[in-house]
Amino acid sequence: MQRYNILWADDEIDLLKPHILFLENKGYDITPVNSGTDAVESCEENHFDVVFLDENMPGMSGLEALGQIKAMKPNMPVVMITKNEEEQIMEDAIGAKIADYLIKPLNPSQILLSVKKILDNKRLITEKTNMGYQQEFRNISMSFGDDLDHEEWADVYKKLIYWELEIDSTENKSMYEVLNMQKEEANNSFTKFIKENYESWLNDADAHKPMLSHQLMKQKVFNHIKKGERSVFFLVIDNLRYDQWKIIEPAVAEYFTIEEEDTYYSILPTTTAYARNSIFSGMLPSEMEKKYPDLWVGEDVDEGKNNNEDQFLASQIRRNNSDIKFSYSKIKQTAEGKQLVDNINNMLTNDLNVIVYNFVDMLSHARTDMAMIRELAPDESAYRSITKSWIEHSPLLEALRLIAESGSKLIVTTDHGTIRVKKPFKIVGDRNTNSNLRYKQGKNLGYDVKANIMEVPKPERLFLPKLNVSTSYVFATEDQFFAYPNNYNYYVNYYKDTFQHGGVSMEEMIIPIISLNSKYGK
Repeated sequence: MQRYNILWADDEIDLLKPHILFLENKGYDITPVNSGTDAVESCEENHFDVVFLDENMPGMSGLEALGQIKAMKPNMPVVMITKNEEEQIMEDAIGAKIADYLIKPLNPSQILLSVKKILDNKRLITEKTNMGYQQEFRNISMSFGDDLDHEEWADVYKKLIYWELEIDSTENKSMYEVLNMQKEEANNSFTKFIKENYESWLNDADAHKPMLSHQLMKQKVFNHIKKGERSVFFLVIDNLRYDQWKIIEPAVAEYFTIEEEDTYYSILPTTTAYARNSIFSGMLPSEMEKKYPDLWVGEDVDEGKNNNEDQFLASQIRRNNSDIKFSYSKIKQTAEGKQLVDNINNMLTNDLNVIVYNFVDMLSHARTDMAMIRELAPDESAYRSITKSWIEHSPLLEALRLIAESGSKLIVTTDHGTIRVKKPFKIVGDRNTNSNLRYKQGKNLGYDVKANIMEVPKPERLFLPKLNVSTSYVFATEDQFFAYPNNYNYYVNYYKDTFQHGGVSMEEMIIPIISLNSKYGK
């Protein structure tokens, strides 16, 4: 076991001999000194894992020594020890980034707890987390064999994300491989569940089904709008998976309390063109194509597929017999995010404000090389880290603060998630076949029919548009991605281990919808 070195500075150090012996018997090496000056000099000459500083020493005080030690070694953990319970002293010590604050008289257990919290924290968390996941592993795996419904699948996914985030916070992430294998097993079973149930969700009025994209605003947004009262902000952050929401949740929680955290299921394909347009129109894709042919942009057209969201939104509001005043904002780059911040006060006169934040576009700088993102985010942990950094430095966080200060209601969601693709799957299509890596739409698609994919020979049953009579859809499942045989190696090398969407997986389909109230309580 690793031995740690502790420096203990106190002008009455001889009186602390019993405490020092207690720590030494526990395996710690203690260097005692009796002044702040000696503490600073010792830190200059030697390495210590933690420093105990008495606050009230003659000559150089503990706070003065703390300042010099932190200036010299900013990452050195320092525990301030004092008889004085004055709030100002506590605040000064905390402001200097102490690791802990102990009040005399000390007892051995109190000291040992502080040391373990600082020095053994990562090891203890790792051991506890690994033990907890090992105990839960069997229960989660056994549930896959049950006949789960959509709510139970959402619960399984949340449990897996919980343990993924817990393991991610451990020191050596030793259980990560086991968890990834369990996620793969879960996605395999989830694929079977979607194959068996998705069509009935769309066609059977009596089916036990989840809330889907086209039902989202009616069930989760419009019910919060009361004309003439506080404004409701509906924030759609594209490609935001449930684990990414849990990572940015603390930043949002600075200004809001969570009223309800729920999930819903994205429609297929899990892409902006289908899922997000469905959110704003309140309709399924083939319904949009039929009712609004001037707004729907098909796969055979090169122009952007999500340029008419504001008009789809207006049509849904009209169909709900609402005369509310609303705004729609789409943020695709940082400059537009800053404009949003400047415009928040003007938006407060609206009953509903819809904000689409194209986080992924900004993450990838819209048109930059996919290889750069693969370097920055080679796995889920790194992808979450980028998400956390983005929210902390994005104008969006400032906008959320202003929304909270206004006392407005906030609803946060996304259109679909993403999955890191690893397994290439060969498919053949003609030049009119769409380019998405997780689903293909076209005629005479060629692929291994025995493979674990989701085939849709009758798109009308899933309310999907057909370019011609023989159009069919094929969805990649689990962590597959489609690759053409004539350019196979290029596709594999370029897209493997990138984050894609459009197919069938828990990550893409089970996504967060969060209702929040301002902490300012206006």
